[in-house]
Amino acid sequence: MKKITDSIVYIGVDDHKVDLFEGQYDVPNGMAYNSYVILDEKIAVMDTVDKNFTHEWLDNLRDALNGRTPDYLIVQHMEPDHSANILNFTKAYPDAKIVANAKAFTMMNNFFEDIDLTDRQLTVGNGETLSLGKHDLTFVFAPMVHWPEVMVTYDSHDKVLFSADGFGKFGALDTDEDWACEARRYYFGIVGKYGAQVQALLKKAADLDIQIICPLHGPLLTENLGYYINLYNTWSSYGVESEGIMIAYTSVYGNTKKAVEMLADMLKAKGCPKVVVCDLAREDMAEAVEDAFRYGKLVLATTTYNADIFPFMRSFIEHLTERGYQGRTIGLIENGSWAPLAAKVMKGMFENCKNITWLETTVKIMSSMSKDNKDQLEAMSEELCRDYIARADIAPKNDASALFKIGYGLYVITCGVGEKDNGLIVNTVTQVTNTPNRIAVTINKQNYSHHIIKQTNKMNVNCLSVDAPFKVFEQFGFQSGRNVDKFADCENITKSANGLVVLPRYINAFMSLEVEQYIDLDTHGMFICKVTEARTINDKETMTYTYYQDNVKPKPETDGVKGFVCKICGYIYEGETLPDDFICPLCKHGAADFEPIK
Repeated sequence: MKKITDSIVYIGVDDHKVDLFEGQYDVPNGMAYNSYVILDEKIAVMDTVDKNFTHEWLDNLRDALNGRTPDYLIVQHMEPDHSANILNFTKAYPDAKIVANAKAFTMMNNFFEDIDLTDRQLTVGNGETLSLGKHDLTFVFAPMVHWPEVMVTYDSHDKVLFSADGFGKFGALDTDEDWACEARRYYFGIVGKYGAQVQALLKKAADLDIQIICPLHGPLLTENLGYYINLYNTWSSYGVESEGIMIAYTSVYGNTKKAVEMLADMLKAKGCPKVVVCDLAREDMAEAVEDAFRYGKLVLATTTYNADIFPFMRSFIEHLTERGYQGRTIGLIENGSWAPLAAKVMKGMFENCKNITWLETTVKIMSSMSKDNKDQLEAMSEELCRDYIARADIAPKNDASALFKIGYGLYVITCGVGEKDNGLIVNTVTQVTNTPNRIAVTINKQNYSHHIIKQTNKMNVNCLSVDAPFKVFEQFGFQSGRNVDKFADCENITKSANGLVVLPRYINAFMSLEVEQYIDLDTHGMFICKVTEARTINDKETMTYTYYQDNVKPKPETDGVKGFVCKICGYIYEGETLPDDFICPLCKHGAADFEPIK
C-alpha cells in the first residue's frame, strides 16, 4: 500500500511467479497488477487484480479503507489480469456499485455467470462524470486500446489520469529497470496494432491538465510526463524513435550470418549511429519486433526454405505487418542453393504496408559468400548510410545537386544565437542566382527566428522529404522557439560547419546560408543569402505544399461548424466573416491562408 496523493492510495500487487504474460511474452522481472483507491466523501476503487492475488489485494484494500467501506468499483478494462476479482469484490462489499460502460457489463456477464448486479450496476457514457465529493471523475472511452470496452478515467482534483493499459510496461514495481525498453516491448507486443486508436486517445488527453499517470501495469508516472507522452505519440504514429539500422536474420549453416556480420561492420564503419543485429531463431521475438519499430531502417536476411522462407523470418514479418508496419526503409538479403525465392517472398509480405522504401540493392547469395556478394553488401551499406555519410565531415560540402531539392516545397529553417537553437517551417525558399549560388528566404517578422537571423546573419535550410510526419510541422510550426526548446526531444543532433542544427531525419538535403542582403517587405523580411555549404542527404522526393495538404495534414473536424479553416495547420475560426488582419494563433499565417468551411 502506497500513498500517491493525500487521497489516492495504491493497492496493487507484484507477480514474480508469472513466466509468460498473456501466455507468450517473456517477463523475467515479473508483472505489476495495479489497483487504486480514491478516498473522498465517497470512495472509489479503480479496477481489481489477477485471480492469483485475491487475498493480498483484498487485504491491501481493507488497510487503505481504514474501517470505511467503498461506494464504487470502477472497471476500466475487462481483461482478467485486471477484472478477475470483480465477483469477489461484490461479495466482500455487497452495498458497493459497479461502474463501467455497456460493453464492459456485457463482458462481465460472460466472465462471471453467477454475478448478480441487480440495483448495483451504474452504466456510464463517454464523457460522463461521477462526483465523489472533491474528486470529479470523467470517463473517456478508449476502444481498442486494446480491447473494445476500454475506458480511461481523469480525476480533475488531483489531476490524475488512470490510463488503463496505456503507458504500461512489463516488470514488477520492485524491479529497478529502464522504463522505455520494457514499455516499448509491451506497447508493440500488445497495443501496437491500434496506433490510430492510441492517437485518438492522445488527442483527447491533450486537453487535460495531467500531473500523474496511473497505468494498470508498471510504475506510476509523476515526472517529465512529456517524455512518456512523446514516446507514445511516436510509437502510435509509427514514427522513427531512434536513428539506426536493424538487421534481422536466420541462418542454417552460417553463410547468411557471415553476410550479416560483414554488413554490420560496413555500416558501423560508415557512421551508422546504431546497428542492431538479431538472430530470430535465438532471440526473443517481442524484442525483435520492438527494435524493428524503434529504428527507421531494416535489413532482412534469410534462406529460401521449402520454396518459401525460414519459419522464424516468416513469423517475424507477420508480427510486423499485423501491427501496421510502415514508413520504413527495407533492404533484403536472400540465400539459396538452387532456386532463391526469399527476397520475392519477403517483399510480397509487405505489399499492404504503407510508405515502405525498398533499397535498390538486393544481395543474392548462392549457398556461400562470393566476391560479387561482398560488392553487393558494400553497395547496400552505401545506400543505407548515405544520409549518415552526408552529415559527416568526410562528405562533400559543395554539392550543387542539393539545390535541385528546392521547389515550391516546405522547409525547416534552423538558426541559433548563443547556445539556443531554433527552427521554423517556411514555404518561401527560392534560388535567385547560380553564379554565385544565392538563395532568398522570406520569413514573417513575428517569428522568433526572424529576430535571431537578423542578429546572426546565418541559417540552415533543411529540405523536408515526403516521409516527414505531421509532428514535424507541429514541432517547428505551431509553437514559438522563444517559449520552448524545439530540439528537446531530438536525438543524434548534428551541426553543419556554421554551428547550426541539421535535422537528424525527414530531410533530403540541407544548405547553410550566410545573409548578404535584407529586404523589408512590411509584414515579412527577405534574406538574400550566399550558399556556404550544401549537401544531398538522400533521393527521397521533396515535401511539396500540395503533398502536405493531401497526405500529411490531418483533416480538420468541421462537421456542423460555420467559419473558416487555416489551410496550413487546420485551425478553425468560427464566425460569419474573417477579419482581414487575422493571424492564425497556431502557425502565424494570415487571413489569405484561410478558406471558408463548406
